[in-house]
Amino acid sequence: MNAIVHEPLISVDSHVEFTDDWVKARLSRRMQGVWDAAVRQHKAAQIAARGGRPPLDQNDFVDLEAARDPGHFEPHAKLAAMDRDGVKAEVIFPEVGANRICIPQYMGEDWREGIAGFNQAMADFASVSPNRLLTAYQMPLADIPLAVKEVERLAKQGARCIQVHAYPSEFGLPDFHDPSYEPLWAAASDHNLTVLNHLDIKASFLDVFQRDPTPQRGIFTMLPALGLAEPIAFWILTGTMEKFPKLKVLFVEPGLGWLPWFFEKLDERMHLHYKFPGMKKLPSEYFKTQMGATFMYEPTGLKAAYDFFGPDCLYWSTDFPHPATCWPNSQSQVKSQFAEAGLPEVARRKIVYENAQRLLGLGL
Repeated sequence: MNAIVHEPLISVDSHVEFTDDWVKARLSRRMQGVWDAAVRQHKAAQIAARGGRPPLDQNDFVDLEAARDPGHFEPHAKLAAMDRDGVKAEVIFPEVGANRICIPQYMGEDWREGIAGFNQAMADFASVSPNRLLTAYQMPLADIPLAVKEVERLAKQGARCIQVHAYPSEFGLPDFHDPSYEPLWAAASDHNLTVLNHLDIKASFLDVFQRDPTPQRGIFTMLPALGLAEPIAFWILTGTMEKFPKLKVLFVEPGLGWLPWFFEKLDERMHLHYKFPGMKKLPSEYFKTQMGATFMYEPTGLKAAYDFFGPDCLYWSTDFPHPATCWPNSQSQVKSQFAEAGLPEVARRKIVYENAQRLLGLGL
């Protein structure tokens, strides 16, 4: 009997619930109480921002089989869940990142220690299998010297990628082109760390959350992906990507279908009366060579993005354990999705494996 041959897959977006107990085990006894208080404040603030309506219940926004799998919480079980799915490696995001909890508003001056402890919790998770578990370390834009130190510390532990706020202005911070960030972008470039902007919820969208009458807030949940147009434009049109030619920036869960139209319009502006003095190339060229986007199941958008950008800036993901996840059927989903999109085999292999392998420096 012939053994089943799995197509090599790397998911550039999955999620783990780094539990309070897992994080607090990396904190001092005093900081454990600080952490608990900050978590309570964060939850209360989330409810207040939604007009008293609590955030969506986990049962509304996860695949229950995946969310209850031990791989959602523990590294050895995570590897087992990946093996069941035929996935070689994953970029792993926290369900709630330290950049949301470890802030002065909740922790006072202890927030720096909180960030470092959370990142160490992620590093310990990844250390079980450094080439397969690629955690998205949390970088604080409020303290760039600290962020640079974290980059250097975590790079020594095998870090491949870092996550920063997609909307720093919502925290009273400057946008990505501000000169104060340049040491961090330089450090990320020097250590070959990819900067990740994950789908996030802009504060302005929470007004829609409050008004949305549908049971799972189906109107609201369509908006955050389109909000990523803002950070995309700030990275590129300000000349930041031109200034840091080795910097890699990846957008996670933006959806693909709207990106060709968006970049067609950005490119068009280069030939009109708009002036972007920091740029020497078309916006789409920076996206193709230094940036990229992840997707789950989106055959129509995949075909449109492939036709516009080519295959080299597209990255497949499982989004485990959220609603769009294809776990534990990723092997069959990849085959059916790429067949529906009509992409050639050489492009499929790049998008589901080789692009991530190259970007993240994996010797799989």
